[in-house]
Amino acid sequence: MSAKCLDKQGRWRNKTVAFRVSPEEDELLETAVRLSGLTKQDYIIRRLQEKEVVVTGNPRVYKALKNELTKVLNELKRLKKGDNVPEDLLEVIRLITITMDGMKEE
Repeated sequence: MSAKCLDKQGRWRNKTVAFRVSPEEDELLETAVRLSGLTKQDYIIRRLQEKEVVVTGNPRVYKALKNELTKVLNELKRLKKGDNVPEDLLEVIRLITITMDGMKEE
């Protein structure tokens, strides 16, 4: 059994929340979490509370950015001239841009 721990406000987190997503939604969520440098739980809670997700540059975030940019580059190379860029790829590019812009402000 895992150890009980309090959140930053001294509250017990003893409720479980689960939901289903499509593979595409899962990949987008995983990408956003990696780029944020937060845990999935912290990321989802902040987004639900409409709090700003502040990204602090650290080796984990830089590695996630590098890996995501590599995936984007490979996907863009795969596209042929005149092909439309898939919406999910545009969303990943938008997340990378937001992350990079936030890191510039540090």
